[in-house]
Parts: sequence; C-alpha cells; structure tokens
Amino acid sequence: MGRVAGQMRRLSRVAAVILTGIALARPASAGAAGEGAPVPVPSGEEVHWIETIRDSQGPAGLTLRFRFLAPAIGGENPISQEAAQADMQALCDGFALSRVPETGPTPAQIIISLSDRLVPFGETDDDAVQYFEAYSIEDGACVWELF
Repeated sequence: MGRVAGQMRRLSRVAAVILTGIALARPASAGAAGEGAPVPVPSGEEVHWIETIRDSQGPAGLTLRFRFLAPAIGGENPISQEAAQADMQALCDGFALSRVPETGPTPAQIIISLSDRLVPFGETDDDAVQYFEAYSIEDGACVWELF
C-alpha cells in the first residue's frame, strides 16, 4: 500500500504542475541549476543548461523555453552579441530540438535564453545580462523569429 500511495503523491505533484500551465524539466540526476557538463557552443564559451519550461501560454501557442547559464555574456570582457546569437542558434538546433517531445502537440515556438547569472524564471535582476531569441521549427531546424 505504501508504494501505491507514494506513486499517487508523485502523480498528484505532476498533475498540479501541469495544471498550472508550466512544467519544469530537470533530470533527477542533475545537481543545482547550471551545474553539470557544459553544452558545446560555437564561441567556445562555457554554457550550462539551467532548465526547460513548457508554457502553453506563449504568444505563438505552445512554447518551450530552454534557459542557459552563460557567464561570458557579462562581466568586464563579454563576448559579442553576434557570438551570443550564434551560440543560441546552435543551442536551439543542437540541444533543444532533440528534446522536443515526439508525442503530443509540436511547440509553435522555442525560446532560448542566456543569462550571465542565475535569475529565477519570471524575476528581474537589474545587474544581470540576459539574451532571448525565439525560433519556430521548420523541416527539423530552428528558424529565428523576430522576438
């Protein structure tokens, strides 16, 4: 009976998250946000995945938001915006697309965000440097959209 009750509690938590319209995805083995192996990007800078947020309330429909920690976009000698844009395109094509669920509705939009420090989703930090890009999915590739 204890095993069934535990499964029911887990299902209740999942249902509560889904009903809010936002689901956070982090592997159970992941440590704190932004830890783990770096995700390769063209600039060669160190970028770490923070979380994926599934938000059915995006402006274009179902939206998947992939958030990354990228300290090199801030500080005294930041990488250029062009390098950050190339990194975000690579993150969409090489990281996000492979994580789009194969079942259920296809997202209308993928948003890639880079932040030089951890900022909780939906909060602001005047000292943080953050970049956001939106992409649609066409023919298995991310297509940049004016955000």
